[in-house]
Amino acid sequence: MSHHTHAPSADHGHHGEHALPFWRKYIFSVDHKVIGVQYTVTSLLFLFFGFCLIMLLRWQLAYPGQPLPLIGQFFPETQMISGIMLPEFYYQLGAMHGTIMIFLGIVPLAVGGFGNYVLPLQIGAPDMAFPKLNMMSYWLFFIGGVIMLASFFVPGGAAQSGWTSYPPLSNIAPPGQTWWLVGMAFLINSSLLGSVNFIVTIVQLRADGLSFFRLPFFVWAQFVTSFLLLLAFPPLMAASVLQLMDRVAHTSFFMPTGLVVNDQLAQVSGGGHPVLWQHLFWFLAHPEVYVLILPAMGIVSEIIACNTRKPLYGYKALVYASIFLGFMSFIVWAHHMFLTDMGITMSAFFQVTTMIISIPSVIILTTLVLSLWGGSIRFTTPMLFALAFLPMFGIGGLTGLPLGLTASDVHLHDTYYVIGHFHYVVAPGTIFALFAGVYHWFPKVTGRRMNETLGKIHFFFSFIFMNCVFMPMFIQGLAGVLRRMYDPMQYAHAQPVQPLNEFISVSAWLLGLAQIPFIINFFGSIWRGKKVENDNPWQATTLEWTAPTPPPHGNFAHPPVVYRGPYEYSVPNARQDYTPQTAKEVL
Repeated sequence: MSHHTHAPSADHGHHGEHALPFWRKYIFSVDHKVIGVQYTVTSLLFLFFGFCLIMLLRWQLAYPGQPLPLIGQFFPETQMISGIMLPEFYYQLGAMHGTIMIFLGIVPLAVGGFGNYVLPLQIGAPDMAFPKLNMMSYWLFFIGGVIMLASFFVPGGAAQSGWTSYPPLSNIAPPGQTWWLVGMAFLINSSLLGSVNFIVTIVQLRADGLSFFRLPFFVWAQFVTSFLLLLAFPPLMAASVLQLMDRVAHTSFFMPTGLVVNDQLAQVSGGGHPVLWQHLFWFLAHPEVYVLILPAMGIVSEIIACNTRKPLYGYKALVYASIFLGFMSFIVWAHHMFLTDMGITMSAFFQVTTMIISIPSVIILTTLVLSLWGGSIRFTTPMLFALAFLPMFGIGGLTGLPLGLTASDVHLHDTYYVIGHFHYVVAPGTIFALFAGVYHWFPKVTGRRMNETLGKIHFFFSFIFMNCVFMPMFIQGLAGVLRRMYDPMQYAHAQPVQPLNEFISVSAWLLGLAQIPFIINFFGSIWRGKKVENDNPWQATTLEWTAPTPPPHGNFAHPPVVYRGPYEYSVPNARQDYTPQTAKEVL
């Protein structure tokens, strides 16, 4: 877009901002920055709630059948009797932990929070392409989240068929499962609106001179992620409607003929197939893994380039690898389904594609590691989290390879090995990257820095306890301990590794305590943090640091013009070690 089309909208927004009433400015806002902050705060609260659910569940695994101290007596008898957790409540905790952490926590924070706030600033746009759709996207997410939480209070409790909701179990589950499906419909529509908005914004609203290969890698990561959401969520939407029909209209899309429930032949017309749900679900849920990890890679790349004071190694390789990763993520879904007897030919196909998809992941990880070579590294709090992301994601990826091979997956499927693998990608992987992003962009959002000492305490204890939680799970999985077991002591093969459950649970509770410095730092720094001395406290090169701090409505005083690539650090013969994208000559 030309200067002349940008300038009036930016100027008009800046003057019109103060005329808006409070509810239009901060609640039903159409400003991408306010919506980004809404997404960030809401998803951080959901992450905290999802974490609390697993804290409760870990007590049952560490000390099966023992009363929960202090708070156990306050739970209703439908959940705990004299503080002892009931199996139904245990399965509710497991199913809702997974649902909340992924669909209400990490994806809204990575895409809705960081994407909404940072992306328009990084491409020099005054706002998102469709501001009202953006607002609607947040409120659909919020309503979906409220429905999910409210399901705990319906008769029979929340969904308890795992975060994957496999039928026929989910078809005959208590009413909480219906609420789960309705909540999921809201969340899916929220993601679809958001992804359309991101794609159009990136294609149409880039600043003058900002060609595609001058985009920061964070923008590329969000671009690919938006296509994944746009193409992968509709099948799950269809599946959710079909399962809802099975539950409320007594259809049988996923209900097979001859199903016996409680020694009674189920009264269904039959002819459905439970495996159909698995195909529709995993067609979304495998790309979903890359929806979690790609924005994290984008955040880490920005922070590594800024804190090594040198350009990213292999920028174009990073871009092409992320595009190929997005494409391949659609043809690997059935590696979650090797035990469904799909046949040797299909198993072989998905086995091969799973091995292929590891290649772009390795390229991205390698380029980020090589970017450190020869750098003048600043060990700031965001950089520590970004550096920790690299080996954690590496462990997550490497441990996934045995699960992509049919021979080893038969033994490892549905064990704690799978939980360890997935969490290494998402918890010490993606969540560390999200923490890095919070520390990195906090000065731009608030005009104040977060406390470095508290940040480093948060990092070191989180890093230690995160590994203490998930590393032992590989040992449990190799011993054959199945996930979702209410009482591991009932199984002979699980008894020798039961002490690990206690170790994991204690580590998880300590990990919870390690988040207290972050909470104090985050909220304390909003009001009392050290004020930044200029608009670019990290001396970074990308466009968001040329906007005023905090950015006004419309973002830029004058529409920015881009003259160079995103990572021109330490240019030979330059007077300073960074050259902003808007600089005509090397400074």
